[in-house]
Amino acid sequence: MNEQKVAILVIDMQHDFVDESAPIKCEGARGIIPEIKRLLEYARKRGIPIIYTKEVHRADGSDFGIELEKEPKHCVEGTGGEEIVEELAPKKGDYIIVKRRYSAFLDTDLEILLKGLRVNTLVVTGVATNICVRATVEDAKQKDYHVFVPRECVAGTDREANDSNLRDINNFYGEVLTLNELIKILDKKFT
Repeated sequence: MNEQKVAILVIDMQHDFVDESAPIKCEGARGIIPEIKRLLEYARKRGIPIIYTKEVHRADGSDFGIELEKEPKHCVEGTGGEEIVEELAPKKGDYIIVKRRYSAFLDTDLEILLKGLRVNTLVVTGVATNICVRATVEDAKQKDYHVFVPRECVAGTDREANDSNLRDINNFYGEVLTLNELIKILDKKFT
Protein backbone atom coordinates (compact mmCIF):
# COMPACT_ATOMS: atom_id res chain seq x y z
CA MET A 1 0.00 0.00 0.00
CA ASN A 2 1.20 3.52 -0.73
CA GLU A 3 2.13 5.76 2.17
CA GLN A 4 -1.05 6.58 4.02
CA LYS A 5 -2.06 10.05 5.15
CA VAL A 6 -5.15 10.45 7.27
CA ALA A 7 -7.62 13.25 7.95
CA ILE A 8 -10.49 13.45 10.42
CA LEU A 9 -13.95 14.37 9.10
CA VAL A 10 -16.48 15.76 11.57
CA ILE A 11 -19.83 15.52 9.81
CA ASP A 12 -22.60 17.99 10.70
CA MET A 13 -22.19 18.29 14.46
CA GLN A 14 -24.60 21.22 14.29
CA HIS A 15 -27.31 22.44 16.63
CA ASP A 16 -30.12 21.37 14.27
CA PHE A 17 -29.00 17.74 14.59
CA VAL A 18 -27.55 17.63 18.11
CA ASP A 19 -29.69 19.81 20.39
CA GLU A 20 -32.61 18.40 22.35
CA SER A 21 -35.02 20.59 20.38
CA ALA A 22 -33.35 19.92 17.00
CA PRO A 23 -35.68 19.55 14.00
CA ILE A 24 -33.75 16.39 13.03
CA LYS A 25 -32.53 15.07 16.36
CA CYS A 26 -29.91 12.36 16.27
CA GLU A 27 -30.31 9.95 19.16
CA GLY A 28 -27.20 9.99 21.34
CA ALA A 29 -25.58 12.91 19.50
CA ARG A 30 -24.77 14.78 22.72
CA GLY A 31 -23.16 11.61 24.07
CA ILE A 32 -20.63 11.34 21.24
CA ILE A 33 -19.26 14.87 21.76
CA PRO A 34 -16.67 13.86 24.42
CA GLU A 35 -15.40 11.01 22.24
CA ILE A 36 -15.09 13.21 19.15
CA LYS A 37 -13.38 15.83 21.29
CA ARG A 38 -10.90 13.20 22.50
CA LEU A 39 -10.16 12.20 18.91
CA LEU A 40 -9.71 15.82 17.83
CA GLU A 41 -7.30 16.51 20.69
CA TYR A 42 -5.29 13.44 19.63
CA ALA A 43 -5.29 14.59 15.99
CA ARG A 44 -4.24 18.16 16.79
CA LYS A 45 -1.27 16.94 18.87
CA ARG A 46 -0.10 14.86 15.91
CA GLY A 47 -0.76 17.35 13.13
CA ILE A 48 -3.56 15.29 11.57
CA PRO A 49 -5.84 17.56 9.49
CA ILE A 50 -9.36 18.08 10.82
CA ILE A 51 -12.17 18.87 8.40
CA TYR A 52 -15.64 19.88 9.55
CA THR A 53 -18.71 19.78 7.38
CA LYS A 54 -21.71 22.03 7.86
CA GLU A 55 -24.99 21.46 6.08
CA VAL A 56 -26.28 24.94 5.33
CA HIS A 57 -29.37 26.03 3.41
CA ARG A 58 -30.38 29.46 2.16
CA ALA A 59 -33.16 31.22 4.03
CA ASP A 60 -35.36 31.29 0.92
CA GLY A 61 -35.17 27.47 0.70
CA SER A 62 -33.96 27.54 -2.89
CA ASP A 63 -31.25 24.94 -2.30
CA PHE A 64 -33.27 22.34 -0.37
CA GLY A 65 -34.38 20.57 -3.53
CA ILE A 66 -36.64 17.63 -2.70
CA GLU A 67 -35.09 17.16 0.76
CA LEU A 68 -38.10 18.82 2.42
CA GLU A 69 -40.40 16.11 1.10
CA LYS A 70 -39.09 13.85 3.87
CA GLU A 71 -37.53 16.26 6.38
CA PRO A 72 -38.41 19.48 8.21
CA LYS A 73 -36.49 22.68 7.50
CA HIS A 74 -33.09 22.60 9.15
CA CYS A 75 -29.65 24.25 9.08
CA VAL A 76 -30.98 27.48 7.60
CA GLU A 77 -28.50 30.36 7.36
CA GLY A 78 -28.81 32.87 10.17
CA THR A 79 -30.89 30.72 12.52
CA GLY A 80 -28.02 29.42 14.65
CA GLY A 81 -29.14 25.87 13.98
CA GLU A 82 -26.56 25.65 11.21
CA GLU A 83 -23.67 26.34 13.61
CA ILE A 84 -21.36 23.65 14.95
CA VAL A 85 -21.93 22.94 18.64
CA GLU A 86 -19.64 25.00 20.85
CA GLU A 87 -17.98 21.98 22.48
CA LEU A 88 -16.54 20.99 19.09
CA ALA A 89 -15.93 24.45 17.65
CA PRO A 90 -13.29 24.44 14.91
CA LYS A 91 -9.90 25.79 15.87
CA LYS A 92 -7.35 27.76 13.88
CA GLY A 93 -5.95 25.53 11.16
CA ASP A 94 -9.06 23.33 10.89
CA TYR A 95 -11.01 23.28 7.64
CA ILE A 96 -14.75 23.79 7.10
CA ILE A 97 -16.67 22.45 4.12
CA VAL A 98 -20.16 23.84 3.54
CA LYS A 99 -22.50 21.37 1.87
CA ARG A 100 -26.05 21.48 0.59
CA ARG A 101 -26.64 17.72 0.32
CA TYR A 102 -25.98 14.60 2.39
CA SER A 103 -22.56 13.65 1.05
CA ALA A 104 -19.62 15.88 1.93
CA PHE A 105 -18.26 15.13 -1.55
CA LEU A 106 -21.28 16.20 -3.60
CA ASP A 107 -20.67 19.60 -5.22
CA THR A 108 -18.18 20.73 -2.54
CA ASP A 109 -14.43 21.28 -2.66
CA LEU A 110 -13.72 18.43 -0.20
CA GLU A 111 -11.93 16.29 -2.75
CA ILE A 112 -9.74 19.21 -3.90
CA LEU A 113 -8.78 19.80 -0.26
CA LEU A 114 -8.02 16.09 0.34
CA LYS A 115 -5.85 15.92 -2.76
CA GLY A 116 -4.02 19.07 -1.70
CA LEU A 117 -3.38 17.52 1.72
CA ARG A 118 -2.40 14.22 0.03
CA VAL A 119 -4.95 12.37 2.15
CA ASN A 120 -5.99 8.86 1.15
CA THR A 121 -7.51 7.70 4.45
CA LEU A 122 -10.45 9.24 6.29
CA VAL A 123 -11.73 8.88 9.83
CA VAL A 124 -15.41 9.78 9.66
CA THR A 125 -17.28 10.98 12.74
CA GLY A 126 -20.51 12.88 13.41
CA VAL A 127 -24.18 12.65 12.46
CA ALA A 128 -26.31 11.13 11.12
CA THR A 129 -24.86 7.65 10.64
CA ASN A 130 -27.79 6.64 8.45
CA ILE A 131 -27.84 9.81 6.33
CA CYS A 132 -24.88 12.18 5.91
CA VAL A 133 -22.21 9.94 7.47
CA ARG A 134 -23.22 7.00 5.31
CA ALA A 135 -23.52 9.07 2.12
CA THR A 136 -20.05 10.51 2.71
CA VAL A 137 -18.53 7.10 3.53
CA GLU A 138 -20.07 5.55 0.40
CA ASP A 139 -18.70 8.33 -1.80
CA ALA A 140 -15.29 8.09 -0.12
CA LYS A 141 -15.13 4.38 -0.93
CA GLN A 142 -16.20 5.01 -4.55
CA LYS A 143 -13.35 7.53 -4.78
CA ASP A 144 -10.84 4.99 -3.36
CA TYR A 145 -10.33 6.49 0.08
CA HIS A 146 -9.76 4.10 2.97
CA VAL A 147 -12.36 4.79 5.68
CA PHE A 148 -12.45 4.22 9.42
CA VAL A 149 -15.55 4.94 11.53
CA PRO A 150 -15.10 4.88 15.32
CA ARG A 151 -18.44 3.67 16.66
CA GLU A 152 -18.39 5.94 19.73
CA CYS A 153 -18.05 8.98 17.45
CA VAL A 154 -21.22 8.63 15.36
CA ALA A 155 -24.95 8.79 16.04
CA GLY A 156 -27.94 8.07 13.83
CA THR A 157 -31.49 9.33 13.86
CA ASP A 158 -32.25 6.33 16.09
CA ARG A 159 -30.29 3.40 17.54
CA GLU A 160 -31.58 0.83 15.05
CA ALA A 161 -30.67 3.02 12.06
CA ASN A 162 -27.26 3.73 13.60
CA ASP A 163 -26.48 0.05 14.21
CA SER A 164 -27.72 -1.25 10.85
CA ASN A 165 -25.80 1.42 8.95
CA LEU A 166 -22.62 0.75 10.92
CA ARG A 167 -23.01 -2.90 9.97
CA ASP A 168 -23.33 -1.97 6.29
CA ILE A 169 -20.40 0.43 6.48
CA ASN A 170 -18.22 -2.27 8.04
CA ASN A 171 -19.30 -4.89 5.50
CA PHE A 172 -18.96 -2.79 2.36
CA TYR A 173 -17.42 0.66 2.71
CA GLY A 174 -14.86 0.87 5.48
CA GLU A 175 -13.87 -0.37 8.88
CA VAL A 176 -16.00 0.24 11.97
CA LEU A 177 -14.02 -0.05 15.18
CA THR A 178 -13.71 1.40 18.66
CA LEU A 179 -11.96 4.70 19.25
CA ASN A 180 -9.22 2.92 21.23
CA GLU A 181 -8.65 0.49 18.35
CA LEU A 182 -8.50 3.39 15.93
CA ILE A 183 -5.93 5.27 18.03
CA LYS A 184 -3.71 2.16 18.11
CA ILE A 185 -3.86 1.99 14.31
CA LEU A 186 -3.16 5.70 13.97
CA ASP A 187 -0.20 5.43 16.34
CA LYS A 188 1.21 2.58 14.30
CA LYS A 189 0.55 3.71 10.72
CA PHE A 190 0.00 7.43 10.58
CA THR A 191 2.21 9.22 13.11
